[in-house]
Amino acid sequence: MYILFEGIDTCGKSTQIELIANEHPEIVITHEPGGTPFGKKAREILLTDSLASKRAELLLFLADRAEHYQEIISPNKNKVIISDRGFLSGIGYALANGDFNFDELVSLNRFALEGHFPDKVILFLTDMKTLEERTSAKSLDGIELRGLEYLLTVQEHMKQSIIKLGIPHLFVDATQDIESIHQTILTYLKV
Repeated sequence: MYILFEGIDTCGKSTQIELIANEHPEIVITHEPGGTPFGKKAREILLTDSLASKRAELLLFLADRAEHYQEIISPNKNKVIISDRGFLSGIGYALANGDFNFDELVSLNRFALEGHFPDKVILFLTDMKTLEERTSAKSLDGIELRGLEYLLTVQEHMKQSIIKLGIPHLFVDATQDIESIHQTILTYLKV
């Protein structure tokens, strides 16, 4: 089973993935971008926000996604796989960048994933107050420097995309405490 943990920066998904990984070492844990050797190089480029073209940025994310699917997801399809980010982030960020069509983005991502969208998605939803608190405590990467309103726009695009695609999902209130969120996720995943 391929499960995607999605959400904008500082929403807490990585913390929850770490808790699950500690309790269930048999689960394959990965992330996008950067889950493969190529992905590490792509991530460096993407996080510096150095590309002038948003189309180039999108294509680099898609190249990483295709490599990630080939190297990590497909060979482990008989195991439980949790990915920290994936195609929904790609769609959310591309739509927030403007000039992209939802159906085209879905088609491109379906191509990169060889037609295999995740079996389940857990989307962490945060608010401006929590986002301000959490981002003020860290140094921001190039994408985070686009602003908090931008990140909340990305979050809304991810939420609407999940609904449009009809993928089984759980929306998590990321403003709750860590343990409450963890129990909600365990109940949903039945792990």
